[in-house]
Amino acid sequence: MLIDKPLTWTSFQVVNKIRWAIRKEFDIKKIKVGHAGTLDPLATGLMLICTGKMTKQIEQFMGMPKTYTGSFRLGTTTPSYDLETSLSEPKSTDHITAKTLEEVRAGFLGKIQQKPPLHSAIKKDGKRLYTLARAGKTTEIPSREVQITSFELTDVNVPDIHFSVSCSKGTYIRSLAHDFGQKLGCGAHLTSLKRTAIGSYRLLDALTLDTFLHSLEAKS
Repeated sequence: MLIDKPLTWTSFQVVNKIRWAIRKEFDIKKIKVGHAGTLDPLATGLMLICTGKMTKQIEQFMGMPKTYTGSFRLGTTTPSYDLETSLSEPKSTDHITAKTLEEVRAGFLGKIQQKPPLHSAIKKDGKRLYTLARAGKTTEIPSREVQITSFELTDVNVPDIHFSVSCSKGTYIRSLAHDFGQKLGCGAHLTSLKRTAIGSYRLLDALTLDTFLHSLEAKS
């Protein structure tokens, strides 16, 4: 199923809601439900939801390339690289030109080394990184190789930059925004994100969660 994740919902909450609805509407005691790729609470867009035997193919779906649109703001950073945590003191963006933006953008194309945010669901020593971050602890996060197949700045109004990006599995767009700001010497944080495609699956073909739940009730 193609679902458009609502803002502020976690991917886990979406899966739980769908599982509960299916069990209720069809009087099923137990059914497997999973998703093929987490979206942060402050992100919206396409989620692939698998049920029953299709959950065995989740890894295959997760390996597909992803496409996103979004925006980031130059001049300020946050510990989570997005709007979930507090902003740093602002830095000047007066030195930024169209040429420097283009040079930095081009530098992120292809295979790059990227560190995931400390505020992420990745596990280290059996604990989620965001659990350590919320406890005020720091830890060394190894870099990983990811691939950026396309990266376009679709609207530039400094300090706000709108973009579209296509990338491999495991790419953190929050990290891309953060690293972009680091390269410019002023910092940056992600202000919005929407996943528009997973492989050949498109957000345009997805249902909102409410629409799906209502259709489920109608069928039963």
